[in-house]
Amino acid sequence: MTSALESLHHAGPLLLLAIVLLAGSLFGAVARRVRLPAITGQIIGGILIGAGGLDLFSKDSIAGLEPLTEIALGLIAVTVGAHLHIGRLSNAVRRLFYLLIAESTITPLLVFCVAYWLGGAPFELALLFGAVSIATAPATIVALVRETRSKGVFVKTLIASVALNNTACIVVFEVCRALIGTDFNLSRDALLDSEGALMQLAGPVLLGGLAAVALDRVTRLALGPERLATAAVVALVLTSGLATALTISPMLACLVLGAVQTNITHSRSHLVDSVFDNFEPAILIVFFTLAGMHLSFDQLEQAGLLVVLYFVARFTGKLLSADLALRAAHATERVRKNLGLALVPQAGVAVGLVLLIQDDARFSGVAGLFAAVVLSVVTINEIVGPILTRIALTRAGEVGRDRLRLIDFLQEEHILTSFDAPTKEVAISRLVDLLLRTHSLRGVDRDELLASVLERESQGSTCLGGGLAVPHGILPEGEAMVGVMALSRDGLAFEGPDGRPVHCMVLLGTAPDERDRHLQVLAALARTVGTDRAFQDQLFDSKSPAHAYELLHGDESEDFNYFIEDALEA
Repeated sequence: MTSALESLHHAGPLLLLAIVLLAGSLFGAVARRVRLPAITGQIIGGILIGAGGLDLFSKDSIAGLEPLTEIALGLIAVTVGAHLHIGRLSNAVRRLFYLLIAESTITPLLVFCVAYWLGGAPFELALLFGAVSIATAPATIVALVRETRSKGVFVKTLIASVALNNTACIVVFEVCRALIGTDFNLSRDALLDSEGALMQLAGPVLLGGLAAVALDRVTRLALGPERLATAAVVALVLTSGLATALTISPMLACLVLGAVQTNITHSRSHLVDSVFDNFEPAILIVFFTLAGMHLSFDQLEQAGLLVVLYFVARFTGKLLSADLALRAAHATERVRKNLGLALVPQAGVAVGLVLLIQDDARFSGVAGLFAAVVLSVVTINEIVGPILTRIALTRAGEVGRDRLRLIDFLQEEHILTSFDAPTKEVAISRLVDLLLRTHSLRGVDRDELLASVLERESQGSTCLGGGLAVPHGILPEGEAMVGVMALSRDGLAFEGPDGRPVHCMVLLGTAPDERDRHLQVLAALARTVGTDRAFQDQLFDSKSPAHAYELLHGDESEDFNYFIEDALEA
């Protein structure tokens, strides 16, 4: 028995990988059975078989799986970056900007003050605690969104804010580190280190951007799916590996890779959706189980009061910064009340910055305490955080909504409020521009599409009454149905058949093979937007595209904006 345990303790990478996958899958399934996130179960499973529990494997054995962890972090960063699509975030700029400012100031200041004045931490160490506190764990957020099949304004805001706050964390941390002199005191000469801090930002941006452009060139060639998958994996691994070799942030480089790629290519599916879909779940199971195996509760005793103060201050800062920022941005109540709770998880970037400090000779006297505090808080946040994030997703009403709905093409970025136009032709022209700008229709000629809409309008007005107009044009064969919506509180000066001005215009683009769905969409819009006065009052008076989106995609809208798969099963 002892001999078997000894052999297991020094298990080879393949046996260890099999056990990690088995333990992660088992504990993840148990967690789901008791209505906890699978991630929480995977981390707990890792703790039980790792250093914090039975300690079944040696550090050398666990280190053998380090490349998988790095690939997982790179994949997660690419996925988060792919959500930073300028077109999709166009209506979210205000709230994301306020969130970025609030998270980069309120949370770190609160953590700094609490650690310095109440915890008695050295000034410079408290400064670094504040900088690290900004980051949220992208791996946890992405995995939970996928696990719960969540979708909507809340999810879009959450993932984009995670990408931004991780970037801000790296920026603030490097600035603070550059300002700390060689004797661990703030020094006027410390600004000489600013060149290194700049490299930590410019290097990943340049590397990730070049990798994205190179991948785009490759995907434009007539390659089969298997070669596209190979190109995507090579881009991911090469970007992460080069960043590590250049001692710059691999996560930031991969995040830039995902962000640039999704903005310059026709579709991000080559890199994120279809290419990595098959093996991503297994990689994430390994990642979270290994994360649990690295965690040790020995640090809790060493760090003492600072751990409690750091956790409470960061938790409070996340709630406060999200609430204040989203109030200022006039975000919807569902987003404002729940976003701070969803931002609690913390892991990847924070752990990476801890390792960075361990390798910096200037911090040799405090590196142990810094690691003990941050890693202890990471342990707590990675057990409690996923539960809080799942609660936030549920309360926001977006769990189980990542399924095709009848008017799924009307997302927040496809909606305009306070719309105005002097004539119907001008209004249609502006909506055609919005349609092409916010949907992936790069092969569609703008003038041809506009001509097809105006030609249909000349055959008979598409104003359906009740303040609703649904002009539509023809797309090439094979294109998916798309649409945009414009809302006018005061009404546009072209009347419908009932004499009412138009308050809602929905421009549809439909290919000939989507004719049946086109008729279903027309009927649904006419039945609800065109006749339901209570719904009209709320929709026409929407304060922002996000408010309109929640009306169109909320629980109360399922009678007309139903899930396609549910309709097929019925």
